[in-house]
Amino acid sequence: MENSLNRNYHLGLYEKAMPSNLTWKEKLSAAKASGFDHVEISIDETDEKLSRLNWTQDQRRELVSAMEETGVPIRSMCLSGHRKYPLGSPDPATQARGLEIMDQAVTLAAELGIRIIQLAGYDVYYEPGTEKTRELFADGLKKSIGMAAKSGIVLGFETMETPFMDTVEKAMKYVDLIDSPYLGVYPDIGNLQNAALLYGKPAAEDLKTGKGHIFAAHLKETLPGHYREIPFSTGHTDYLGCISRLKEQNVRLYVGEFWYKGSPQWREDLRFAAKFLREKLDAVWIDDSHQICSVNA
Repeated sequence: MENSLNRNYHLGLYEKAMPSNLTWKEKLSAAKASGFDHVEISIDETDEKLSRLNWTQDQRRELVSAMEETGVPIRSMCLSGHRKYPLGSPDPATQARGLEIMDQAVTLAAELGIRIIQLAGYDVYYEPGTEKTRELFADGLKKSIGMAAKSGIVLGFETMETPFMDTVEKAMKYVDLIDSPYLGVYPDIGNLQNAALLYGKPAAEDLKTGKGHIFAAHLKETLPGHYREIPFSTGHTDYLGCISRLKEQNVRLYVGEFWYKGSPQWREDLRFAAKFLREKLDAVWIDDSHQICSVNA
């Protein structure tokens, strides 16, 4: 495999693709051995992941030391804890907790050297959205951007599986509303592929609507109506078309998103994923003559 330093992009590994009982040094080493350049840390809605926001200084320094020792950085954070504590919640206590999570996440990111926090594109998740939840979400975003800007951290919307923000075009409505260089889009191209079937607009064309505001991209496999745990090479994601469009916008940071589900062959799964995604990325980044593929490619 060609050394990633000679490539014009970096490919990261989603933390949840590895067993949760590994130490951070083991996770970073496994990512490196499998062919990935960096790791994306998860701060989801579980108590175990949210507790990371309260790590002691010694725990934070231990992770920084592991990154230095392995040579594998954590470049991004997938912050899905807002599913349980959404910024658009009409409950003041829930909304306050959501803002506290945002503040703590920015502080943790700054101390670990993380550049990008990926936000889940939900106003609310476990209840119906309303005009009020959308207003509260926008207000929470403004406060969140203030927190991130002070630390030089950018926030990028993930395009999700619900109608609220399942396309880049929808995410851009809030990017334009907030109008800050610290808010952009961090799309999931697998989710975009499913949205393309719903709306009839190819995923690669939807990516055009985010020109100049896309920070990175999740590379994930999906099937119609199915958004998670689809093995690479068995779905319908338009990798070449989307990566080509992202390259046009000079997006150089990618993360392979998939999940460890207990397989004893998980290390082989990591290597297969890295090889599969590198082939797609290299087909675009090395072959400059590659043309944009259609949604059906």
